[in-house]
Amino acid sequence: MPHITIQMYPGRDEETKKRLAQAILETASKELAREKEHFSVSVVDVPQDQWKEKVYDKVVADANTMIQPGYKM
Repeated sequence: MPHITIQMYPGRDEETKKRLAQAILETASKELAREKEHFSVSVVDVPQDQWKEKVYDKVVADANTMIQPGYKM
């Protein structure tokens, strides 16, 4: 518990993705008061032309999304 998935457009190098995943891990561990060993983090590249179908419609538009983006699709 828990697994965190970061979905974004392609274009960042692996080192940048690793730093982002580590920063998210540090924050989640602190905020949830759980050891880092309890978490997993993945970074998934989603091409821009597939964003609406694969991410926005399935995840972002969901009522459970805690922070909505400033854009609409």
